[in-house]
Amino acid sequence: MENLVEELMDQLTCQTVFTIGRLEIAESVVVTWIIMAFMLIAAIILTRNLKVTNISRRQAVAEGIYVWLHNFVADMVGEKGRDYVPYLVTVLVYIAISNVIGLFGFKPPTKDLNTTIALSIMSIVLIEAAGIRKKGVRRWCKSFAEPVAILTPINILEVFIRPLSLCMRLFGNILGAFVVMELIKAVAPAIVPVPFSLYFDIFDGLIQAYVFVFLTSLFIKEAVE
Repeated sequence: MENLVEELMDQLTCQTVFTIGRLEIAESVVVTWIIMAFMLIAAIILTRNLKVTNISRRQAVAEGIYVWLHNFVADMVGEKGRDYVPYLVTVLVYIAISNVIGLFGFKPPTKDLNTTIALSIMSIVLIEAAGIRKKGVRRWCKSFAEPVAILTPINILEVFIRPLSLCMRLFGNILGAFVVMELIKAVAPAIVPVPFSLYFDIFDGLIQAYVFVFLTSLFIKEAVE
């Protein structure tokens, strides 16, 4: 049990990799930079020398991935929220890679509460901005008094509850998967952890990416419709 506590504290501790002046660069930030570089390089490789006819296999793969991700997210956010699909797809891919990058020896950035907080704040700002863009400032302000004025404080409080919910759900599930895996390794360290590792490190990580984007899409859909 002491080893589990030590491992858990190590996972919760975000180490400083290096400093720039007084600015401390955390491990989660460096890993995020690596993920960003990977996504950028992959996008450049897959989208160079695009053709209208006689396309290459690489272009076919790129178009297939793009169409699948675009339609997958567009179905969740609805027709009126299609302008926000590129952002949601980017977040989906980033969180998915972040959650499975532990297989390559990196600590997932989503194990850092600061990362999940930042993602949640970005999402809630986009949600409220979508509502203002669709309704205008006046109608957006009036929406807090719907369906009856007495619910105004609760509707305002919901603006702050949503990012907290998104943040803690993502952070808690990723951390919870780590705790379960450590307990399984302690009980049956030989063979049993292998299939569970595939589930928690891959399948569960992808599911959490989907849940985060699904809830953000749902909130945007409510805001614009």
